[in-house]
Amino acid sequence: MAQEEEIRYFVRISNTDLDGTKAVHIALTGIRGVGMHTAQVIAQLAGVNEKETMGKISDDQVNRLREVVDAYTQKVPPWMMNRPKDIYTGEPKHLFGPDVTMARDEDINILRKIRCYRGIRHETGQKVRGQRTKSTGRTGITVGVKRKKE
Repeated sequence: MAQEEEIRYFVRISNTDLDGTKAVHIALTGIRGVGMHTAQVIAQLAGVNEKETMGKISDDQVNRLREVVDAYTQKVPPWMMNRPKDIYTGEPKHLFGPDVTMARDEDINILRKIRCYRGIRHETGQKVRGQRTKSTGRTGITVGVKRKKE
Protein backbone atom coordinates (compact mmCIF):
# COMPACT_ATOMS: atom_id res chain seq x y z
CA MET A 1 0.00 0.00 0.00
CA ALA A 2 1.20 3.48 -0.83
CA GLN A 3 1.74 5.82 2.07
CA GLU A 4 -0.67 8.75 2.08
CA GLU A 5 0.85 12.21 1.85
CA GLU A 6 0.55 14.54 4.79
CA ILE A 7 -1.67 17.51 4.06
CA ARG A 8 -1.07 20.93 5.56
CA TYR A 9 -4.43 22.45 6.43
CA PHE A 10 -3.08 26.00 6.55
CA VAL A 11 -0.55 27.53 4.18
CA ARG A 12 0.66 31.05 5.00
CA ILE A 13 1.14 33.41 2.06
CA SER A 14 1.14 37.21 2.20
CA ASN A 15 0.10 37.38 5.90
CA THR A 16 -2.97 35.23 5.16
CA ASP A 17 -3.76 31.65 6.17
CA LEU A 18 -4.95 29.82 3.07
CA ASP A 19 -7.11 26.68 3.13
CA GLY A 20 -4.86 23.69 2.38
CA THR A 21 -7.76 21.44 1.37
CA LYS A 22 -8.66 23.49 -1.72
CA ALA A 23 -7.02 23.70 -5.14
CA VAL A 24 -4.18 26.22 -5.49
CA HIS A 25 -6.11 28.68 -7.67
CA ILE A 26 -9.12 28.55 -5.34
CA ALA A 27 -7.05 28.85 -2.15
CA LEU A 28 -5.15 31.87 -3.47
CA THR A 29 -8.44 33.80 -3.73
CA GLY A 30 -8.44 33.81 0.08
CA ILE A 31 -5.87 36.61 -0.12
CA ARG A 32 -7.61 39.97 -0.23
CA GLY A 33 -6.98 41.56 -3.63
CA VAL A 34 -6.65 38.23 -5.46
CA GLY A 35 -9.52 37.04 -7.65
CA MET A 36 -9.83 33.98 -9.87
CA HIS A 37 -7.92 35.43 -12.82
CA THR A 38 -5.11 36.83 -10.67
CA ALA A 39 -4.81 33.50 -8.83
CA GLN A 40 -4.46 31.59 -12.11
CA VAL A 41 -1.78 34.02 -13.33
CA ILE A 42 0.14 33.70 -10.02
CA ALA A 43 0.06 29.90 -10.26
CA GLN A 44 1.30 29.99 -13.87
CA LEU A 45 4.11 32.45 -13.09
CA ALA A 46 5.23 30.28 -10.16
CA GLY A 47 5.14 27.13 -12.28
CA VAL A 48 2.67 25.39 -9.97
CA ASN A 49 -0.20 23.19 -11.16
CA GLU A 50 -3.29 25.27 -10.30
CA LYS A 51 -5.50 22.18 -9.90
CA GLU A 52 -3.19 20.61 -7.28
CA THR A 53 -4.35 20.67 -3.63
CA MET A 54 -2.70 23.54 -1.76
CA GLY A 55 -1.77 21.45 1.29
CA LYS A 56 0.00 18.79 -0.79
CA ILE A 57 2.39 20.98 -2.78
CA SER A 58 6.05 21.09 -1.73
CA ASP A 59 7.69 23.84 0.35
CA ASP A 60 9.68 24.89 -2.73
CA GLN A 61 6.46 25.49 -4.68
CA VAL A 62 4.94 27.43 -1.78
CA ASN A 63 8.04 29.63 -1.64
CA ARG A 64 7.77 30.27 -5.39
CA LEU A 65 4.12 31.29 -4.91
CA ARG A 66 5.18 33.71 -2.15
CA GLU A 67 7.86 35.25 -4.37
CA VAL A 68 5.43 35.72 -7.26
CA VAL A 69 2.83 37.35 -4.99
CA ASP A 70 5.49 39.75 -3.65
CA ALA A 71 6.76 40.62 -7.17
CA TYR A 72 3.36 40.55 -8.91
CA THR A 73 3.47 44.24 -9.86
CA GLN A 74 6.73 43.83 -11.80
CA LYS A 75 5.61 40.66 -13.63
CA VAL A 76 2.23 41.66 -15.08
CA PRO A 77 1.03 44.53 -17.31
CA PRO A 78 -0.75 47.52 -15.71
CA TRP A 79 -4.20 46.47 -16.94
CA MET A 80 -4.00 43.35 -14.73
CA MET A 81 -3.51 45.35 -11.53
CA ASN A 82 -6.22 46.48 -9.14
CA ARG A 83 -4.75 50.01 -9.00
CA PRO A 84 -3.53 50.81 -12.54
CA LYS A 85 -2.69 54.41 -11.65
CA ASP A 86 -2.04 55.36 -8.04
CA ILE A 87 -3.38 58.77 -6.98
CA TYR A 88 -0.16 59.95 -5.33
CA THR A 89 2.64 58.36 -7.40
CA GLY A 90 0.89 57.82 -10.73
CA GLU A 91 2.50 54.36 -10.97
CA PRO A 92 0.61 51.08 -11.38
CA LYS A 93 0.25 48.98 -8.20
CA HIS A 94 -1.47 45.81 -7.10
CA LEU A 95 -2.56 45.88 -3.47
CA PHE A 96 -2.93 42.78 -1.29
CA GLY A 97 -4.37 42.18 2.18
CA PRO A 98 -5.24 45.09 4.45
CA ASP A 99 -3.74 47.56 1.96
CA VAL A 100 -6.84 47.12 -0.23
CA THR A 101 -9.17 48.21 2.58
CA MET A 102 -6.93 51.10 3.63
CA ALA A 103 -6.66 52.39 0.05
CA ARG A 104 -10.44 52.21 -0.47
CA ASP A 105 -11.09 54.08 2.79
CA GLU A 106 -8.49 56.70 1.83
CA ASP A 107 -10.12 57.16 -1.59
CA ILE A 108 -13.53 57.69 0.04
CA ASN A 109 -12.01 60.23 2.46
CA ILE A 110 -10.55 62.15 -0.49
CA LEU A 111 -13.99 62.22 -2.14
CA ARG A 112 -15.46 63.58 1.11
CA LYS A 113 -12.78 66.24 1.45
CA ILE A 114 -13.27 67.63 -2.05
CA ARG A 115 -17.04 67.63 -1.43
CA CYS A 116 -17.91 65.93 -4.72
CA TYR A 117 -21.28 64.28 -5.29
CA ARG A 118 -20.00 60.76 -4.56
CA GLY A 119 -18.30 61.95 -1.36
CA ILE A 120 -21.48 63.58 -0.10
CA ARG A 121 -23.50 60.41 -0.87
CA HIS A 122 -20.93 58.35 1.09
CA GLU A 123 -21.20 60.79 4.03
CA THR A 124 -24.98 60.63 4.18
CA GLY A 125 -25.08 56.85 3.75
CA GLN A 126 -27.07 56.96 0.52
CA LYS A 127 -26.59 55.00 -2.69
CA VAL A 128 -23.56 56.23 -4.59
CA ARG A 129 -23.80 54.71 -8.07
CA GLY A 130 -27.07 56.09 -9.40
CA GLN A 131 -29.45 53.43 -8.10
CA ARG A 132 -33.04 54.35 -7.36
CA THR A 133 -33.82 55.16 -3.74
CA LYS A 134 -37.57 55.76 -3.68
CA SER A 135 -38.47 52.25 -2.63
CA THR A 136 -35.15 50.46 -1.95
CA GLY A 137 -32.19 51.01 0.32
CA ARG A 138 -34.36 52.00 3.26
CA THR A 139 -32.77 51.48 6.65
CA GLY A 140 -33.76 52.28 10.19
CA ILE A 141 -37.42 52.12 11.18
CA THR A 142 -39.59 49.47 9.55
CA VAL A 143 -41.31 50.74 6.43
CA GLY A 144 -44.84 49.59 5.77
CA VAL A 145 -48.44 50.60 5.42
CA LYS A 146 -50.00 51.93 8.62
CA ARG A 147 -53.64 51.24 9.27
CA LYS A 148 -56.03 53.95 10.24
CA LYS A 149 -57.05 53.90 13.89
CA GLU A 150 -60.74 53.14 14.33
